[in-house]
Amino acid sequence: MTAISVWAPSAERVDVTVCDRTAALRPAARGWWRADVSIDHGDDYTFSLDGGEGRPDPRSAWQPKGVHGPSRYVDHDRFMWTDAHWCPPPLRSAVIYELHVGTFTPEGTFEAVIERIDYLASLGVTAIELLPANEFPGEQGWGYDGVNLYAPHHAYGGPEGLKKLVGACHGAGLAVIMDVVYNHLGPAGNYLGEFGPYFTDTYKTPWGDAVNLDQAGSSEVRNFFIDNALMWLRDYHCDGLRVDAVHALLDRSALHFLEELTQRVRRYEAEANRPSWLIAESDLNDPRLVRSPAIGGFGMDAQWSDDWHHALHSLLSGERDGYYADFGSLSQVARALRHAYVFSGDYSDFRARNHGRPTTGLPGSRFLGYLQNHDQIGNRAVGDRSSTLMSTGLLKVGAALVFTATFVPLLFMGEEWGATTPWQYFTDHDDAELGRAVSEGRRREFEAFRWAPDDVPDPQDEQTFARSKLDWSEASGEPHAALFEWHRELIALRRSTLALLDDDLAATTVRFDEDKRWMVVERGSITIACNIGAKPVELPLARERRATLLLTSAHEPGAEDGVVRLPAESVTIYSAR
Repeated sequence: MTAISVWAPSAERVDVTVCDRTAALRPAARGWWRADVSIDHGDDYTFSLDGGEGRPDPRSAWQPKGVHGPSRYVDHDRFMWTDAHWCPPPLRSAVIYELHVGTFTPEGTFEAVIERIDYLASLGVTAIELLPANEFPGEQGWGYDGVNLYAPHHAYGGPEGLKKLVGACHGAGLAVIMDVVYNHLGPAGNYLGEFGPYFTDTYKTPWGDAVNLDQAGSSEVRNFFIDNALMWLRDYHCDGLRVDAVHALLDRSALHFLEELTQRVRRYEAEANRPSWLIAESDLNDPRLVRSPAIGGFGMDAQWSDDWHHALHSLLSGERDGYYADFGSLSQVARALRHAYVFSGDYSDFRARNHGRPTTGLPGSRFLGYLQNHDQIGNRAVGDRSSTLMSTGLLKVGAALVFTATFVPLLFMGEEWGATTPWQYFTDHDDAELGRAVSEGRRREFEAFRWAPDDVPDPQDEQTFARSKLDWSEASGEPHAALFEWHRELIALRRSTLALLDDDLAATTVRFDEDKRWMVVERGSITIACNIGAKPVELPLARERRATLLLTSAHEPGAEDGVVRLPAESVTIYSAR
């Protein structure tokens, strides 16, 4: 017999049906219902509330028939792990590769990712970050409209497929980060509201009612999400979590949800005797996320730095639409290199208010830095990558600045070879009305920009998904092979150079000329000289006259008598002697 339980505080009767056998659950404390039933690994089951239709378990570990189907019982102890001696490296030394399982390979499965692990290791990355891989509607989607948070997506390979992937990554020396979404659930297959007060109309979000983190019943709701976080670490041996859009976690409790989440993860770390990374995505420019709880912070390990991305992207691409209106200068890239944020209490024209607060005293390793990520590509109308917006020379400059900065660097899949395939917004809703609403909403979203409605890809169109798959055949051609080698060399340089592993933001010095479009970044003995402009430049090295060339994107770089000669759109990295 196995103990089965479910939280349903308003129900007067709860039944569980396992295969064709139905049993009544007994009421327990705080709205829980429990029963001992005969259930084996692989058995399907549903819960019925007050005689209603059978529903999946809110904590279902497997949904082989999708979000509307029955849950399937998983005995996690059956899987034979081979990573008993694995321990992830410190986050500050990591190089993270963000990938979407469904579009990373032609097959779009966990096991197909395994076939590319040697490739990732040869590139030099030390961790992969999986976009949300829990159950979401249909066969393909981004994963950010998931509803069964405990169940690895059936089309990717389910629980066993994910465990095989994590085990294989650990065997190759790669850590695994799981992207989790706790600020909302998707609209299709979301039955949580039938079970209990998982949502509240006290706050509104872009997705409707907010997740209930501080109203009546919120203690069990918070446990639901925190237990989910611990499940990825415990049952799937993941090494960390990237927590999506934490600014949408609306909570006025004395103990904020994120601080409680961190506390519980730290306890698990002590029990498991290995670190678990917590990385936040936030647009608030609030360093409290990563400050110690002893001084009022939430104690998370790191957060994404969108200011760094926006400053670098806008400088290299020339774009000034939308939130890029606040960016575009070399001075802002320089400020981000030294402070992580561009806006730390300053007035933002885009927001029409002051934004952010200073990162005083924090190291650069508390922030992730990137030239691209899934949001900054996929939330563009046609999902176009930097490779279609910048020259090869500027792509190399951008990569050099990312991998020589104090931040923990992150790549989006295919970026390392300048992939030209777009990464577009795609869905697979079987509800025709919902699918139509999603498609129309996507078109309206870009009405204020230069995109005509007919130019915006239909998320429900199968071809939108097909276009977003990586084309691995282009990686061996030029300029893609050269870009891959450039990224590989930058990663190797970063991992082998002590000065580049120093995460002291204040130790970075930057000189630049807005008119002549050059920048020189100095990190200890390392000098990164960049020419963003379309004309060659000569600029002085501030250090010793003699320097050792480490890497260059230029065909004929020059450095004589303390002067660097840089061709247009190029970067050269020196070590002082």
